[in-house]
Amino acid sequence: MKAIGIILAGGNSKRMKELSLKRAIAAMPIAGSYRSIDFALSNMTNSHIKKVAVFTQYNSRSLNEHLNSSKWWDFGRKQGGLFVFTPTITAENSDWYRGTADSIYQNLNFLKSSHEPYVVIASGDGVYKLDYSKVLEYHVAKKADITVVCKEMPVGTDVTRFGLVHTDSDSRITEFEEKPMVATSSLVSCGIYIVRRRQLIELIEKCAEDDRYDFVTDILIRYKNVKRIYAYKMDGYWSNISSVDSYYKTNMDFLEKDIRDYFFRTYPEVYSKVDDNPPAKYNPGASVRNSLVSSGCIINGEIENSILFKKVYVGNNCVIKNSIVLNDVYIGDNTRIENCIVESRDTIKANMTYIGEPDNIKIILEQNDRFVM
Repeated sequence: MKAIGIILAGGNSKRMKELSLKRAIAAMPIAGSYRSIDFALSNMTNSHIKKVAVFTQYNSRSLNEHLNSSKWWDFGRKQGGLFVFTPTITAENSDWYRGTADSIYQNLNFLKSSHEPYVVIASGDGVYKLDYSKVLEYHVAKKADITVVCKEMPVGTDVTRFGLVHTDSDSRITEFEEKPMVATSSLVSCGIYIVRRRQLIELIEKCAEDDRYDFVTDILIRYKNVKRIYAYKMDGYWSNISSVDSYYKTNMDFLEKDIRDYFFRTYPEVYSKVDDNPPAKYNPGASVRNSLVSSGCIINGEIENSILFKKVYVGNNCVIKNSIVLNDVYIGDNTRIENCIVESRDTIKANMTYIGEPDNIKIILEQNDRFVM
């Protein structure tokens, strides 16, 4: 594919509450063994994009460690590869990324030194499969300046936290509302864009001249009547995890067989960094129903409708229902957990009870000396 990739993974979301205190949103664990950024990286390599840059900033330590070897996504190559860029102090600039457009501007040499004619820009907090080459074909066929990948959301979905798109009969975007108070459309932007490299450089340099920093507000919305901006409507599953509710629901979606098969049993695959953990161990008396249990777990209690990430220990007579337990958690005997998200590296003492509500998920964050991963 004649394109380079950019993954925007530097943002923070207050809607993630305690979950984002010590990690970037793009590093959030998904479906037992993955990180959110794995889906964008896998889409890049599966679309035959050979050169990808990841822009990190907020709480990037665990994300950088996850990306410390590019071989897992097949970016270990002589030409191209995986590049991780963080804000850098130079003689001309000492600012952190002030927005998505500014993050591209501060790394503009990456674009200028590349030779591919197109750029695919994606966010690191989306869970989906997409062949970007098909979007590029659409982009070329429409003679578009910018193509925005969009998704028609089901009736009843709260879409006010997304950018909403209005199109004409030819799928050209006529209106773009960024996180409106009242939803006037069910077509949302997925945070995935295709633009010609030279034009992107011009637009980003113009933004910098005008002290503008945001890609959506200062490029998409500002130029919607000047540039030919088209919407590409994607099929298949797509979810954004930038709030506690959406993060919980996205993980719980993987308990459905059709969604698991779509991501993990159909081509192309989703790749991630592999840990050398032993398989999960189920001791006598353990009961597991409709749950995902990852490698390295030891189960003694009852698990139902839940997702356990790597290296979770569940003590005797424990009951865990409708919950997510992140990596490396120790749960003491006789503990009951329902409708909760347990933060990674927690140590839950014996005889504890944590119960949330289906529409108000409780986050369990125990104070201990172990660092969050």
